[in-house]
Amino acid sequence: MPNQQGINKMQAKQSDRPKPTGRERVFAESDIIVSKTDIKGRLTYANSIFCKVGLYSELELIGQPHSIVRHPDMPRCIFHFLWERIQSGRELFAIVKNMAKSGDHYWVLAHVTPSFDRNGAIDGYHSNRRLPDRDAISAIEPVYARLLQIENSNPDPRAGLRESNQALRTFLSEKGLEYDEFLFSIVKQ
Repeated sequence: MPNQQGINKMQAKQSDRPKPTGRERVFAESDIIVSKTDIKGRLTYANSIFCKVGLYSELELIGQPHSIVRHPDMPRCIFHFLWERIQSGRELFAIVKNMAKSGDHYWVLAHVTPSFDRNGAIDGYHSNRRLPDRDAISAIEPVYARLLQIENSNPDPRAGLRESNQALRTFLSEKGLEYDEFLFSIVKQ
């Protein structure tokens, strides 16, 4: 249980975050958003397209957690899954709804990979993000909405996360697909 000072810091961070506007930002199909983070997920690099689409300066991004662009419509279980995957040394593709500094949102097809030092230890993460097609967004939105509803329906955030993780596994099992297979089944190649 956080102490009062910790609670005040969490509330201040939440109040600093923009509120979603419902407006969508788009970028060119040829644009690639690139970022790099350390092993804790703090940004160490953000390309000019990331800055342009997210409406942040490079100085505002470097050193911040990558979650600075996390949209509240995104279920936590997707990021939990992402972290499990990349911390195990494996790559991941995911469709993610991000939020710009203005509160506008933008969708990305993210390819996240671990980076390794010369001894083979993970020393950070690299992500390339492209514009996903509208059909893929339309297919993933109801899945994410359901997972988020499950997370938010439990007053205990940890229990809500466990329940949404289980719902994601059940959803994939019913389809007979792994996450990546499901993703590629909805993304136009």
